[in-house]
Amino acid sequence: MAIILPDLPYAYDALEPYIDAETMHLHHDKHHQTYVNNANAALEKHPEIGEDLEALLADVESIPADIRQALINNGGGHLNHALFWELMTPEKTAPSADLAAAIDAAFGSFEEFQAAFTAAATTRFGSGWAWLVVNKEGKLEVTSTANQDTPISEGKKPILGLDVWEHAYYVKYRNVRPDYIKAFFSVINWNKVDELYAAAK
Repeated sequence: MAIILPDLPYAYDALEPYIDAETMHLHHDKHHQTYVNNANAALEKHPEIGEDLEALLADVESIPADIRQALINNGGGHLNHALFWELMTPEKTAPSADLAAAIDAAFGSFEEFQAAFTAAATTRFGSGWAWLVVNKEGKLEVTSTANQDTPISEGKKPILGLDVWEHAYYVKYRNVRPDYIKAFFSVINWNKVDELYAAAK
């Protein structure tokens, strides 16, 4: 039972004008598919470890050395993107009262959370992700990871993530990453973030 590319939960153009249809086609159909293909190729070499990417990446030392980096890169790429598509929606949503209170407690206000998340996304050098996670203490934290590394490998549960690889925004935003980060806040699926927060607690 190989890993498969999940369908987008909306049409390719549904997030316009914030995320363009051409980027969604390239990002989902080409980039994400490549992570799926490469993760499956790595897993085929060691069928004995199974295909539970979350469990494997939560304990990277358990992954056989010859496929470890391939799974960190491609298994992480699959998990990160499968989550990313669900974290966006064309609908207007807002954080639940419970999540809003947790954000205020952790950051002072929603605006301060947004500033911290924006800074994490803006200052991630090269390729990577910005995250809102529930850490090992059960608290909200903003962090970022390089490449396709996942917070799961640090014992943290991601509830919101933004892909800041250039392929995620270059077609529309060229080299102006801050405009893409700002646009992302218009398409966040807070219902999904709420669901992940409730499960992570």
